[in-house]
Amino acid sequence: MRQKIVAGNWKMNADKAETKALIKGIKKAIKKLALKNTRVIISPSYVNLSTAIKRADNSKIEVAAQNMHQAKSGAYTGEVSADMLKSINVKTVIIGHSERREYFNETDALLAEKMDAVLANGLEAIFCFGEKLEERKSENHFKVVESQLKNALFHLEAANFKNIVLAYEPVWAIGTGETASPEQAQDMHAFIRETISKKFGKEVAENVSILYGGSVKPANAEEIFSKPDVDGGLIGGASLKAEDFTAIIKAI
Repeated sequence: MRQKIVAGNWKMNADKAETKALIKGIKKAIKKLALKNTRVIISPSYVNLSTAIKRADNSKIEVAAQNMHQAKSGAYTGEVSADMLKSINVKTVIIGHSERREYFNETDALLAEKMDAVLANGLEAIFCFGEKLEERKSENHFKVVESQLKNALFHLEAANFKNIVLAYEPVWAIGTGETASPEQAQDMHAFIRETISKKFGKEVAENVSILYGGSVKPANAEEIFSKPDVDGGLIGGASLKAEDFTAIIKAI
C-alpha cells in the first residue's frame, strides 16, 4: 500500500527564528492527529536544515533538502553534496523542481545524474516534473511529462523506486493562484502511473507515491486528494503557515 505524503517546500523563505516558530506550530497541531500511513515532510533552506532537524526531533515531521549537487565533492561554490546532507541526518531530497529547471537551467540529463547520486547515497528523492502553460494549451502536456520521466528515470532499475516519490507540478499552477482541476490532476496522475507501469511493472507503479504540486490550499486540498491516483501534495506557499499546512494534512 503506497503512502500518503504532504510535503512542504519552503523555498527561499523563513529565517532561523521563523523556522523554529513554524515547526513549533506544525508539531503542536499534528500531535493529536492519527497519521496512519501518512508522512509529513518539510523542506527548509540549507542554512536552516540543522535547526529544523533538531526542532522536529521526537515528532512526526521529516526534514528534506530542496536540492543536491550530483558530485561527491569539489570546486562547486554554493553547492551541497549528499555526504553533507547525510552528516546532518537529512534523508530526503527534492530533485528537479520546476524553479530549478526554469531559473537554474537544470536539464533532464543533469537531473538523471542527480537522481543517480541521490540513490547511490541511499537517500530518497522527491522527483518533480510537469508542463508549462503553452504545453498544456497545445495539448502536449502528456508528451512533455512522459519525456521528462523517460529522460531522467528510465535508466534506473525497478528496485530504485522504493526510494523515489514522484511529484507532478503543472508549472502554470505554481504560485499563480491557478490550480489544475481535480479531474485534470487525476487524469495526469493516472497517466504517470500507467507510464511507470509500462516501463517498470504494475507493482512498482501501484506502490510509488505520486504527489500533486500546484497551488494546493486548505480550500481545495480535500477534493484533490480524494482522487484515486493522487497520493498527497508538494505544497508551496500554504506550507509557510502552520494553520494552513495543518489543514492540508488533515484533508488527506
